[in-house]
Amino acid sequence: MVNKENIYCIIMAGGIGSRFWPMSRNNKPKQFLDILGTGSSLIRQTFDRVSNFCNAENIYIVTSESHKDQVLEHLPEINVEHVLLEPMRRNTAPCIAFATHKIAQRNPNAVIVVAPSDHLVLNETAFLKTISTAINFAAENDSLLTIGIKPSRPETGYGYIQIGKPEGSSGSNLFKVKTFTEKPNVEMANVFLNSGEFFWNSGLFIWSLPAIQKALDEHIPEIQALFHDAVPHFGTNKESEAIVNVYSQCRNVSIDYGVMEKASNVYVICAEFGWSDLGTWGSLYLSSNKDALNNAVVGNNVMLHNVKNCLVNIPQEKLVVLEGLEDFIVVESDEILLVCRKEKEQDIKTYLNEVIAEKGDKFA
Repeated sequence: MVNKENIYCIIMAGGIGSRFWPMSRNNKPKQFLDILGTGSSLIRQTFDRVSNFCNAENIYIVTSESHKDQVLEHLPEINVEHVLLEPMRRNTAPCIAFATHKIAQRNPNAVIVVAPSDHLVLNETAFLKTISTAINFAAENDSLLTIGIKPSRPETGYGYIQIGKPEGSSGSNLFKVKTFTEKPNVEMANVFLNSGEFFWNSGLFIWSLPAIQKALDEHIPEIQALFHDAVPHFGTNKESEAIVNVYSQCRNVSIDYGVMEKASNVYVICAEFGWSDLGTWGSLYLSSNKDALNNAVVGNNVMLHNVKNCLVNIPQEKLVVLEGLEDFIVVESDEILLVCRKEKEQDIKTYLNEVIAEKGDKFA
């Protein structure tokens, strides 16, 4: 068992969740929303979840400079020095490299869990069991470990992991990774689903500090060099300037593309714990409780007549009457009403771009 003092967690909270527009906006992206109507924001739920295996003083939040105050509002117990501010978005590889260098200053024996701030986990007991297994494996092996989710449908919105040979004892759910695949079309997603060899890429990563440092050095050395030069300024009044310098020179690259797809020591634990990345309104609909006509409704004053298979998310005090809709998304938030066929939800980003072009950033 790994000493809990050596377990660290990086929560990535820098996204803007544009596919959840109009609820998710530049000034309040989806990780700060109670998008499930539970009374708790997604980042709060994530923090509480990881606190079960990681001490609060070992949790780091990486977010944009403009969202610092919201992080502190939602997570008042977080050490303000552990809220790492990105001056611009550069994807997940620089985000992880930034936090990894911070952790390296504190504990060379760290085992690190990296988690997105805006995902859904319904079965926390199964989640914690999986993470415990992953932490112990990562502590004992020079490995980069991710979590694969058994697919339940031919989802085109997720990346996939193809498993290779099993590791460990017979019946183990630990495998060497064979390939990573980006979001497929529906035909290929059906092939993946039926093959039994492909699992959804959860975006959860677990590794020891030495393993990830070695991988970053090998696969994205130019980014590592930038952070290495910035480290002497960490904890000083020059840190912010140094990080701006790093990010202004960093290329935009994901940890999947920059490291995981290139490394030879990548493993996956295949699991089921009611996971969704909540990337779209459709994924929220699939994860939500529904009424007898398959409507998923958030809002205290929603009245439905002959409405089927719809997702409705309305402010609690707003009265809304809907009649005759089937397979629609209906969302109201901050002076914006979206009514969209579920099958057209991939066009929401296009609608948002049109709104910005015609109406400016007020509604973005």
